Amino acid sequence: MKTPVIAIFDIGKTNKKLFLFNERYEIVWERSEPFEEIVDDDGDPCEDLTRLTSWVQALLREVLELPEFDIKALNFSTYGASFVHLDEESRPIGFLYNYLKPYPAEIRQKFYKTYGDETKLAMETASPALDSLNSGLMLYRIKYDKPKLFRRIWYSLHLPQYLSYLFTGQVLTDVTSIGCHTMLWDFTKKQYHDWVIAEKLDKLFGPIFTSDSVLSAIWLNHPLKVGVGLHDSSAALIPYLASFQEPFVLISTGTWSISLNPFNTIPLTAEELQYDCLCYLHYQGQPIKASRLFAGYEHEQQTKRIAAHFETAVDYYKQVDYDADIIQYLRDSRPNSDNRFEDVKAPPLQESLFKYRDLSAFRTYEEAYHQLILDIVSQQLVSTNLVLENSPVKRIFVDGGFSKNPIYMNLLAAAFPQTEVFAASMAQATALGSALAIHHHWNTKPLPGDTIELKHYAATGRYAV
Repeated sequence: MKTPVIAIFDIGKTNKKLFLFNERYEIVWERSEPFEEIVDDDGDPCEDLTRLTSWVQALLREVLELPEFDIKALNFSTYGASFVHLDEESRPIGFLYNYLKPYPAEIRQKFYKTYGDETKLAMETASPALDSLNSGLMLYRIKYDKPKLFRRIWYSLHLPQYLSYLFTGQVLTDVTSIGCHTMLWDFTKKQYHDWVIAEKLDKLFGPIFTSDSVLSAIWLNHPLKVGVGLHDSSAALIPYLASFQEPFVLISTGTWSISLNPFNTIPLTAEELQYDCLCYLHYQGQPIKASRLFAGYEHEQQTKRIAAHFETAVDYYKQVDYDADIIQYLRDSRPNSDNRFEDVKAPPLQESLFKYRDLSAFRTYEEAYHQLILDIVSQQLVSTNLVLENSPVKRIFVDGGFSKNPIYMNLLAAAFPQTEVFAASMAQATALGSALAIHHHWNTKPLPGDTIELKHYAATGRYAV
């Protein structure tokens, strides 16, 4: 008897993964492969699209032949803000440009001179002005910086929809990909922004699909229900929305710490945009207020600096447990400094606090590391408060890397004494969310209520916050 499963491709910047989930959403098969970047026509690093395409198709062919599984459905989650362009023959052309690619100053000036104030546009599109991270601006850049390439483009697909297209042949657009800091979508008018229409870029996009819809496809004589794909941050939220009815904020931690509040519908202000606040679109189309902090990157950089100073292994921090006495000492020894959460106010939030600290002021590695996490959590408080404001949230869930860090979790509980703080763990939240999005198209069993494990952290009351 074959096990019915759904196949999910989860495509990160470095690691590419395929999971098979059974009807209880347990992972029954997985494969992961790291990819090296190549360079684009300007010499900047970018995704190897040819290799990615071949890998995805070959791996699906392989699992379709596994005798123990019956693959009923297929979906995709990938990083956002990245377009694949197709020509008249529906072949990929150009490069899958990296969202960190430097943006030409003259093209930026031309855009804002033509379409007006940066802050006003950012508010209307719920997208901080982030140059190449605004995928709409990347398409605008191609139009004026690489006109020969632009003239050959018939369709532009965000990366999740390109992967779906490989198996359905359908050119579609998904709400979670439009709604992740692309600058394409007018959140007030609920349509493409006027500038997109003026530039005729909307003509390059397929019809808009919600992420809980599927297409029926036959691939290698195998019938499949195929999802349109999702932006990874939006996908990671779905298991929580499926499991919890009470209002919550999710802090999804990795390279970025992204605070997502699906229960805050208040429009963005100019000040919030200045702090890197934005809106995502929920997989069924509603706006989700979010704020971003570069905390994982900061942790990676500063732990290297601490390890070099104290001559320890780079990952020594994994052995350091939470010590309330060290926190108390750090606060007592610098009573007038920024060791109290509420003292951290000034933007930009992406500016590192810890990198200006003199490491010789710390007696031990443990002291320095506790200070680093104190600094990160003080910024996390400001960042998360932006999405908490005036919404009825009583719980904060943390998933990803920092959820396993006892110092971060204890300090976060102290920073939010009025809110219940939980470390959440589940197998592969992003991939699981992509599977749950199309649950009712392939799975006859009810949605499981136990996909998320929670560990509660309480403010200890040992010290004032």
